[in-house]
Amino acid sequence: MASKGHAAGFDWRLDSPWRRLPITLPGAVLVGLLGLWVGGGLMPGDAPAPGPEELSLDAELIELPLPPPEVTEKARREPQPPRDEPQPEPAPAEVPKTPATLEAPPAPSAEDWQLASTYTLKNSKRYRNAWGQQVRSMMGTAVEGPDQGQVRFRISIHPDGSLAQAEELWSTSAKASELARKAIQAMPRLPPTPTGKPLVFEKTLSFLPYETGWPPSYRYDCLPDPPVFKNPFAWNGSGPQPATPPTPQREERAEDCHPSDVEATFEEEDSELKRQMERNRWGT
Repeated sequence: MASKGHAAGFDWRLDSPWRRLPITLPGAVLVGLLGLWVGGGLMPGDAPAPGPEELSLDAELIELPLPPPEVTEKARREPQPPRDEPQPEPAPAEVPKTPATLEAPPAPSAEDWQLASTYTLKNSKRYRNAWGQQVRSMMGTAVEGPDQGQVRFRISIHPDGSLAQAEELWSTSAKASELARKAIQAMPRLPPTPTGKPLVFEKTLSFLPYETGWPPSYRYDCLPDPPVFKNPFAWNGSGPQPATPPTPQREERAEDCHPSDVEATFEEEDSELKRQMERNRWGT
């Protein structure tokens, strides 16, 4: 190795730091101390002077009496003067309600009675309606209130048109019952019954401020009545069981009349529609 170092022309042992340590260490220490001295001189503030000897101090706490708190009276709030409140307006005087009224319908004319005395369909339907219209026209004007109501009778009329019996079945108004009885007793002589036989029927008279009863329609009176339903399985449990009857067939038209032969008036159609609406509660 020595030969290699000499061959290169440089001896590495001459550059060893351990050989330079005795020279570089004192220099480094001197430079560090010099830096500290210069830095201390550049810092602001003076060095604290030596203080005097410490003095002993004895202190005693003396509590002074506090002055009594001042009592201040709050200013009383004077009540505000009463305001002029608006006086309530007097309630308007109640206007008396005028009760609803409905005048009695006109009595059947002589022409109406002539048609009724010859109308044999549906248990003398025209005759029964004309009789009810005659009684209602004699009962007078119906007024809304406790006197309004209805009354139903079972009527028997002789073949010559005279009254045989008038039995009251029920009533919702004593006034209506009284007026109806007086009207029946004061009725004029009526034409003979259409069939020449006693006529028995039931009739409800309406003494109301909004209706006088429904005028009937005669358009389909010529058609036979639909067959009445009879339960073929009904049995009382003791007698012989009934035989099943044949189902009757309804005729579409009769030989002597047809529904188109009877023209329905506007009043009949309107009253029939109104009756169906009230019965079925349409539009409610």
